[in-house]
Amino acid sequence: MTTISRAPVVDALQGALPAGRVLDDPDVLASYAHDDAEWAPHALPLAVVRPRSAEEAQAVVRACLAHRAPVVPRGAGTGLSGGANASEGSVVLSTEHMTDVLEIDAAERLAVVQPGVVNDDLRATCAEQGLWYPPDPASAPWSTIGGNVATNAGGLCCVKYGVTRDYVLGVQVVNGLGELVRLGRRTAKGVAGLDLAGLMVGSEGTLGVITEVTVKLRPARAPEHTVAGYFDSVVDAGRAVAAITAAGLTPSALELVDRTCLEAVDAWKNMGLAAEADVVLLGRSDAPGAAGDAEAGEMLRHFEAAGATFAAQAADAEEAEALFAARRLAYPALERLGPVLTEDVCVPRAAVPEMLGRIQDIGRRYDTTIANLAHAGDGNLHPLLITPVGDEPARERAQAAFEEILADALALGGTVTGEHGVGLLKRSGLEREQSPEVLAMQRAVKTALDPHGILNPGKVF
Repeated sequence: MTTISRAPVVDALQGALPAGRVLDDPDVLASYAHDDAEWAPHALPLAVVRPRSAEEAQAVVRACLAHRAPVVPRGAGTGLSGGANASEGSVVLSTEHMTDVLEIDAAERLAVVQPGVVNDDLRATCAEQGLWYPPDPASAPWSTIGGNVATNAGGLCCVKYGVTRDYVLGVQVVNGLGELVRLGRRTAKGVAGLDLAGLMVGSEGTLGVITEVTVKLRPARAPEHTVAGYFDSVVDAGRAVAAITAAGLTPSALELVDRTCLEAVDAWKNMGLAAEADVVLLGRSDAPGAAGDAEAGEMLRHFEAAGATFAAQAADAEEAEALFAARRLAYPALERLGPVLTEDVCVPRAAVPEMLGRIQDIGRRYDTTIANLAHAGDGNLHPLLITPVGDEPARERAQAAFEEILADALALGGTVTGEHGVGLLKRSGLEREQSPEVLAMQRAVKTALDPHGILNPGKVF
């Protein structure tokens, strides 16, 4: 009988965990090798481990520490920067089976969840008690809270309610020494010591493996008022965004979807949106009663003043949800057209029209199809660069366009990533955005919490 030879760390993991937790079939490994950032490099991991508890996750890190094997934390694999991509000789730690909502405290307005809980599932559970978890990335039907925390995910309503960081009270993590620790608090206020819990938010698995998250909740909102404006150009739509900001309005969502996205959604779901507009700007107000109607009316007036060819309030909730469903479906619809390189720049809101114009110009100069999605209300733009399958020259042009978009965002006072994270795709952008002194400070933190360098090495820095 032939004995199958495995890497020592795989044998150690098999011995430390219950049966079925460790996977090493090559076909299975390939399905966990990368996230949704198709262009980022990746390798086949040695194993995929799916713990069901914090203690099992700790056992994974300790086994990897003993064998100096890299640990790559992974949620649902919906990331768009390569942050969950496997590296050579690594072990992917998937939290997909850590899916319990452990507690909802309605009086304190908080929830305690395992990292594998899907964002929309948490929101639905909270809604049963008249509560609301605001962060809502477009991937909310699929992405997990652990992944949202790791990337500090934003979403459609962050223009008014903030991003994931604003809702994380505490976390339980396994650090680079294999220690299972609790950081943060459950109270509404707390300033004891350094904010180590906040440090974990957006750290992309480089400082610890998240095994539990405590998030604060808000009371459920009244129904939103939804408005839509159709425009002939993204620049005109950008002017409407800038005008709404200048007027002091704070919509609960302000989203931009261009014709390329609309056509992709139509081709997939036959929603009929592309026949009516080149660009759609979607606004929402959750102010109660007459105040919501007034805010919606103000947005419509700014749409029209910026050149909207059509602007109206959604007639009913079903129509409103259909419009926002198209926004959420845009990215997967575009993936059907070919490999997509996803940008995630954020610029000052007043610079949105200028940045959208520059993106259009870059697409023309590099002969690259660029679709535009945006959380326009907070200046977070998602240009999506699409290339034909197998067309290497087109891929090279798109990569050059990608780098120029980063440069233009920085030139306008922006940042290279608003919510997707640095991962692998934005490492050069981070070096351009931040000074050597600041990068050295961040690397020092990484070294302090992960002295042996096993936690998602090669990502971010």
